This record gives sequence, C-alpha cells and structure tokens, in this order.
Amino acid sequence: MIRRDAASRLAMLGAPVLALILTCLTSLILFSFLGIPAGKALHALLLKPFLSWYSFSEVLLKMAPLLLIAQGLAIGFRANVFNIGAEGQFIIGAICASAFPVFFPDGNLPLMLLAMILAGGLGGMAYAGIAAGLRTRFGASEILVTLMLSLIAAQVLNYLLLGPWKDPRGFNFPQTVMFPENALLPLLFEGVRPNISLIFALIASAFAYLMMEHHFRGFQLRTAGLAPKAARYAGFSAPRMIWLSLALGGLAAGIAGASEVAGPLGQLQRSVATGYGYAAIIVAYVGGLRPLGIIASSFLISVLYIGGDSATVSAGLPVAAVEVFQGMLLSFYLLTFTLIRFQIRIERESPA
Repeated sequence: MIRRDAASRLAMLGAPVLALILTCLTSLILFSFLGIPAGKALHALLLKPFLSWYSFSEVLLKMAPLLLIAQGLAIGFRANVFNIGAEGQFIIGAICASAFPVFFPDGNLPLMLLAMILAGGLGGMAYAGIAAGLRTRFGASEILVTLMLSLIAAQVLNYLLLGPWKDPRGFNFPQTVMFPENALLPLLFEGVRPNISLIFALIASAFAYLMMEHHFRGFQLRTAGLAPKAARYAGFSAPRMIWLSLALGGLAAGIAGASEVAGPLGQLQRSVATGYGYAAIIVAYVGGLRPLGIIASSFLISVLYIGGDSATVSAGLPVAAVEVFQGMLLSFYLLTFTLIRFQIRIERESPA
C-alpha cells in the first residue's frame, strides 16, 4: 500500500456515492437470502421517508442530534483524538439538563430552557474532560476510557430513573416527571416534531467549517492529526489539542442530549440512550470528516433510520438489518477511501 501524493477531489466526492451503491447491491443479495422482497425492502428503506411530509419531518428530527454530535467528533478525529464515548456524554448532557425541570417541575425558574442547554453542554464537556485528563496525565487511551465511561453513564441514568428521580405518578415506569412548557424546545413547523435543535446543529456545522478550514486553531488540529512530529516541532501543544478535541466533542454531545429531553421526549427516560453517539461515528466518517460532507451523511443516515422503521412493517425487514446496512455503508466507504488515498503495488522478488 503506497500513499498517493494527492487524491482526486472528484474521487473523494464520489466515494460516499459509490459506497452507497455497493451497500445497496450487497443488501439486495442479503435480503434475497432472507426471503425478503429486495426491491420492496430498499424502496421502504430509501424512498418511503420522502413520500409524506410527516415521514420527511421525522428525518429532520433524527438528523439534528446526529449532525450535532458528528460535527463535534469529526474535529477530534481529524486531530487523531478518537472520542468513542459520545453516547455517554450525550446521556450525561441529558441528565444535567433534566435536573432543572426535575427540581422545578412547576417551571417557576427564569430562563429554564437556556439553563438546560448550558447545563447539558457543560455536563457533556466535563464528562469528556475525564478522558482528556487521563490521556494527558497518564497516557490512557481515550478510545477505551470514553467507551467505558459510556457504560458508567448508562448506569447513572438507570439509578436516577429507578431511584430519586422516578416519577411517583408514572405507574412505576422508569422516567421523570413530564417537563413544563418552558422547558421544551420550540417547534420548527406546526403539526410535526422537528424543533430548533436542528438550528443548533446547523450553527455547529458552520462553526466547525470556519474553525477547521479558516482558523489557525483548526490548522493546529489538522497538523496534529496529519503530522504529529511536525506539530511538535512547530511548538503546537499536544495536550492542548487533546483537551480541545474532547471538550468540543463532549460539548456537542451534551447539547444534543439536552435537546433530546427538551424536545421529542419531554422528560428523561431510558429511551434517551438510542445509540446516537455511536451512529454519529458512522456519520462523521461517511461525511469524510468534513463539515459539509457530514451534513449530507447525517441526512442519509437519518433517512435509513426512518426508512428502516417503515421497512420492518411493510417489508418484514429485521430490525438489525438497518444496523447491518449502516455498518456495510461505513465499511464500503472506508474501502473506497483507502483505494483513493493509496495504491496497491505488488512486488515480486527477482530470482537470484
């Protein structure tokens, strides 16, 4: 494998499209083996989300947290700081935001919604900061630490919902009280569920673009990822890059968690841990770790979420098939990306 001097921009743009085509073709074969009408399954998976305004609005609802988290993660990934625990930071953000309506269920707290969003973002940032501290102080792998912290966050969520925060009038369900009106995000459109968290995600995308493409701090992060020795020679602080990368990833995931409980859920419950933090890793890489590409990939993965729900009902597609589809999409993207950036050269030993 020999790295190419430069990759074609057209090829880089075409890599996600080729990956999607290969994923669809492979899925046709797999669905046929399962005895599922392949054409019907793909129609439900990829086209049905566009056939009604309600289905399309659900795509936008799913897109908001995926886009927000993926933009935060991609900054770190480009600096070779691999935050795999955005799911835990998402949960902690949701918990921190929920503290306000739990302790003020009547909504008699000024600026409650703003306090929830800030608490969620700061909570996610602080939780990611644990991994940053262990990495810079003891050299611990942020991959393992963030992943294990996600498991801890899930248990903290269970403890609160089964214990002190459990709604006494909730018929023994593990959930908090319903949030008051001033703790809920305003809707974008009348009659459907997307809210202003989508605007948060688009603002984060603009911030990520300006920072990574037009700001000196972004240049430092990119240099640290592409050429660590050159970054050290230039005097860029490696610990600072680690702290910044994880802090931004945690901030984005925390705000996404706060937006989830203040948006479609309207309370803190177990279902807040839906795997957005893990799916956002796929979104970030399928988007080429570029802010504009991530917008497109988050939309695609959201379509798969909503289309998958439809396919399980109309085509009898197993629930796990959607996750398999996402996994294949990432695998094919990494394969095509590797072939774009590297060329394969077969060398044979000359006879003695």
